[in-house]
Amino acid sequence: MKTDYEYILRQLPYSEPFLFVDTLENVNDEGVVGHYTFAGDADFYRGHFKDLPVTPGVLLTECCAQIGVVCLGIHLLKEKLSKALKIGLSSAEMQYLKPVYPGEQVRVESEKVYFRFQKLKCKVKLFDTKGDLICSGTISGMFKVDGDEK
Repeated sequence: MKTDYEYILRQLPYSEPFLFVDTLENVNDEGVVGHYTFAGDADFYRGHFKDLPVTPGVLLTECCAQIGVVCLGIHLLKEKLSKALKIGLSSAEMQYLKPVYPGEQVRVESEKVYFRFQKLKCKVKLFDTKGDLICSGTISGMFKVDGDEK
């Protein structure tokens, strides 16, 4: 069965300016690959840093979480999503290696570590367009579908 990427994107509980997913390239039960471009005129660049703006690490982590954990969770729970989905980040441990500048596109690759008791843990990697590793780590999230008693 082919995954409906547009369906996953429509189910995301985010909107501008806090949506950090543009496209999905691959989604299966074991992981996700997706892309996002950090707009050069995003408001957070005005003060981070004033002479050489870079994307805050917390937003790189959020991009990895939205693509790598939330999109995968939506895929894994697609049979139960006739009701509202609630998502909570439960842990993140990231290592940052290079900056992301305004206007740059990134690619997130996620690999499922486990999904049990509605908790999804993934290894995530974020790359620039040259394929250089920007950051990597592990992110976990909890999922609850309204009306689900478990």
